[in-house]
Amino acid sequence: MANKRHKYRLAMLDDITLREVFHIRVSWLGAVSVITIAILALIVLLSVLIVYTPIRNILPGYSESLRQQLIQESARVDSLQGSLTLQRQYLDVIKQLTAGDIQSDSVQSLDSLQRVEQARILEEGRNEVTEAFMNQYEQKERDRLLLFEAPTGQTMQQLYRPVRGAVMVSARPDLHLYATSVATAKNESVLAVMRGRIVHVQRAEDNTFTIVLQQSQYLTIYRGIAKALKAQGASVEAGEAIGVMDGERNIEIELWDAGKFVNIEEVIAW
Repeated sequence: MANKRHKYRLAMLDDITLREVFHIRVSWLGAVSVITIAILALIVLLSVLIVYTPIRNILPGYSESLRQQLIQESARVDSLQGSLTLQRQYLDVIKQLTAGDIQSDSVQSLDSLQRVEQARILEEGRNEVTEAFMNQYEQKERDRLLLFEAPTGQTMQQLYRPVRGAVMVSARPDLHLYATSVATAKNESVLAVMRGRIVHVQRAEDNTFTIVLQQSQYLTIYRGIAKALKAQGASVEAGEAIGVMDGERNIEIELWDAGKFVNIEEVIAW
């Protein structure tokens, strides 16, 4: 069937008359070119299918990355759902406060209610022995923290707001509850109310920190700090950050003036 060197003639014949119906001429170079183009087209087609269609998920190596992506997206959805739930609860409380259904100072946590009950029981059970022990303990604490009487005629100076948040539980000196509980946002900074020195830093069992800051005759006690930024003995300026809150716990703050309790809600604008 070949009529020239390196060329081939392919013909289609009729079965009855044996006449030529169709023919083509093919060379080795043409055959190789056609096969190469077909292979390249097939490679391009498979690449497009793998890159732009979900068929890649059934190939080895892609299923693991898809699984990790699904886990990340699921965690992100759960986080967004939790944030939306907290936001709805917050808006519901705001609506109830605006409508006057609940009072802002009547919302107390179980811990605060338990402390109030314990203080009431202790107050009812006080006698001469417990009174003498408490007076001795308070005097010992004053001596250990180097408290001294305020100079004559000195008045309370302006204080920095220690943290931004909402007062959840007010201090009750009549029940021997001297701390004011404040709810804060996550990563909220805890500030020094005045210029002074940190005299005590202690880590509690719940991994929170208690920081005691002494400013002249004033003493500020912070409890429930998630992360302490200053070490014991460090000097701080008024308004300087000494800790960070995690938004999960409330911070408790006490203020003392030469051993006398001071209600921070009366001297600090919240």
